[in-house]
Amino acid sequence: MLVISRKKGESLLIGYDIEITVEKIDSSSVKISIKAPKEKVILRKEVYEKVKDENSNAIATTKDILKILK
Repeated sequence: MLVISRKKGESLLIGYDIEITVEKIDSSSVKISIKAPKEKVILRKEVYEKVKDENSNAIATTKDILKILK
């Protein structure tokens, strides 16, 4: 894991096509902006985890239903 310190207005690059800039710093949060190509998927981790969990539950339920139907 790489940890980088940035001040308001400073940026970092991921590869050549993704730029993350610190926009605002409060006592308990940081607001960032992300410039990336439209084909890149950008998700908040908690949203990704929720969708992944829901998909896993749906698959498990489907397997249970298929067992009952056989």
